[in-house]
Amino acid sequence: MNATLTALSVSLRDLLNRENGQDLVEYSLVFTMIAFGCVSGMGFLATGLNTVFSSTGSLLTTNIS
Repeated sequence: MNATLTALSVSLRDLLNRENGQDLVEYSLVFTMIAFGCVSGMGFLATGLNTVFSSTGSLLTTNIS
């Protein structure tokens, strides 16, 4: 019985000391932050492109007519 408890204690201690999943969590957080930055940047970029195309379209319309 004592050997079983010792083996269980050693297994539990090894399980708590492992850091295998830590890298996965860190990569997931970095990926999430990059994705959030891209989505935020796309909104800003879309507004700028819309302004440029609208002004270009207005300019072409006035010069062609």
